Order: sequence, then C-alpha cells, then structure tokens
Amino acid sequence: MKKVLIVGIGPFGIVLARELSRIKEIKIEMIDQRDHIAGNCFTQRDSETNVMLHVYGPHIFNTNHSDVWEYVKSYSEMVPFCNRVKAVTPKGVFSLPVNLLTLNQFFGKNLNPAQAIKFVKKLGCKEIKTPKNFEEAALKAVGLDLYKNFFQGYTIKQWGVDPKRLPSDVFKRLPLRFNYDDSYYNTKFQGIPRHGYTALYENILNSAKIRTQLKVSYHQEMIRKYDHIFYSGSIDKFYNYRFGNLSYRTVYFKKQNIFGDVLGNAVINYTDLKYPYTRKHEHKHFAPWENHAKTTVFTEFSKKTEGADEPYYPVRSKEDIFKLEQYNALALKSPNISFVGRLGFYRYLDMDQIIGTALDLAYKIYKTKSLKSVVIPRNK
Repeated sequence: MKKVLIVGIGPFGIVLARELSRIKEIKIEMIDQRDHIAGNCFTQRDSETNVMLHVYGPHIFNTNHSDVWEYVKSYSEMVPFCNRVKAVTPKGVFSLPVNLLTLNQFFGKNLNPAQAIKFVKKLGCKEIKTPKNFEEAALKAVGLDLYKNFFQGYTIKQWGVDPKRLPSDVFKRLPLRFNYDDSYYNTKFQGIPRHGYTALYENILNSAKIRTQLKVSYHQEMIRKYDHIFYSGSIDKFYNYRFGNLSYRTVYFKKQNIFGDVLGNAVINYTDLKYPYTRKHEHKHFAPWENHAKTTVFTEFSKKTEGADEPYYPVRSKEDIFKLEQYNALALKSPNISFVGRLGFYRYLDMDQIIGTALDLAYKIYKTKSLKSVVIPRNK
C-alpha cells in the first residue's frame, strides 16, 4: 500500500485524490492550512443576506472539454450561466469583451461585421510594425481611443505596471469580436453549481479512502512519512525561496450588504484610473434562480503579493521564468514529490484546466504505475 500526501485541498488536489482513490494500492491523506476545502473556489452563504458568496472572487465554470464538463455534472447540477460583463469607461458603460455592439455604441456607428473589421483595422497604428510590448500591441490592433478607454487603465490597475512593461502577447489573450456575442467566455459549456462550488467539491471528495485535515501546514519532515507527495502550494516557497521569489498579483475585496439591486449585473469592470478598484461583483446575480431582498457587493482591488497575501495571478516575467526553470530542475531531482496546480505549475489556469490536468495526471499514474508521472497543463 503506497501512502500519498496531497498538500492543498483545492480543485486540483480534490480531483486527483478522488481519481487516485480508485487505485486500491494507494492510501491518500490530504492537508490544507486553511479552515475550508475548495481553495479559491470556496463558496458559502452570507450570514446576513443568505446570498451564496464566491468568497475569493467570481468563478463561472466554462470549458470546451466535454470530459471535464461531464465530470463536474456527475457530482453537481450545473445550472447554465452566461457571464455578461459590463465596463465603466471614461466614455460610458459598454459590453465586454469589445464586440460589434460595443463598437457601434462607442463610435455611434451602424457597422456590420465586415465593415467593423475594416473600420478597426484603420484605427490601428500603422507605424508599429512589430509590437514590443502590451501597449504597442493594443495600439497596433485597435488604435488609441479604444486602448485608452478599455485597456490602458484597467491593465495598470490589474498588473501594477506601465503597459509598456508587459509582454505584447498579453494583449493577444484579450478577445475582440466582430459579432454581437457579448458572452465573456467563448466556450461551449458554461454554468455554476446550483448549491455552490464547496458542495461540488465536497461531493467529489466523498470517499472513505481519503482522509483530510484542515488547518494543518506542510513541513519538511512529512516527506519521510509518505511514498509520494503532491504539493499544490508555491514551488518557490517549498524550496525556501532558494532562487528568489516568484512574482504574483493578488486581489482583496471590500464587502457591502444592502437592500435592493446595486449593479444590475454580476460583474462590472472599471477601466478608468479615477476608480482605485478594478471591478465590482454582486453575488446574487451569480444565482439568478434565487431571490434575495438584500444583496452583497464585493469591490475588488489588485496589488502586488506581499507577506501573507494570497497569490492569485502569476506575473511570469522573464526573470520569473528563469527562476522557475531553476526550481523545476530542482524538482526533477526530488523523486518523491510532484508540484501541481496553479501555484505548483506557476501558471494561471482556469478551473476546467485544473480539473482536466488532474484527470490527465491520475490517468497517467494509473497507466504507468508511477507516482512521479509528469503532465502538461491542458490548454483552454
């Protein structure tokens, strides 16, 4: 019987544990330093409003992977949900991502898709041949007016740096649509668990072969007690920052409970620098099948991760990637430990990518009979 420890009772660890529990030769223990499971996907009812809160920020499950969609549906009823984000810009309120409706309203036009493509192409800065950074990529693609209203201020607040210091490929991740599709995600399957994400992960975790402990932190002596450890914390922290800290951005929230409907939408982005926050989310709109007299609104702020801050978004600068390569080389020499999840891979991954990669890893372990199996994180 192989003893396995999974550090972190978040989505990756939970799915991996459940799938490994099907292998009779493996005994699984899990620990988490927090007082709850589900990681940053943790949801709970607000004690005053009874609204289901996405405690660490909004999570709308969306994927193009049919196996992942069927997997979560087998553990929870997934209610269809389309995330339609609005942006408060210096020139007014518009739909995000930038789409045909946004363009027509913003410029006071009545363009069809073909006309809009030609129109935006003319807006782009012709002097920029090969963009060297985020700002140049945006100016080349959409021109100054759209850049200043939709991208510049939000990027500065979100990443805490001048857009000239961000790689040009960051802009490529932001969709620009020439139709009236205002769904934030361009994915086939979208939904939210009817009873929240915590209930979903509790159901996945429900196995007699899995032992969990909360409010327990990992310490190096544990490595002697287990045949293998799957560590979903920060890889730089595990090695006591031997090659330096990997950079992250974090977010924090200010909460408000009041009567009525405040935003009229689940998520509103604030692109203007005059607002110190990046967005607001009104959580009752993530569950439109429920009725609540009072509402809960989170105002979200972004900052550099420091001290005890929860790391959210890997920055992945050139310096970070160089450090990561050193940590990964060190990890290859550690046969009894694997680094997994968003922090272990040091890569931002959506929930469906996390679950899909955990399924892939469990399957590879089953096929190869090796706990030190390596997988590449799934693409979106």
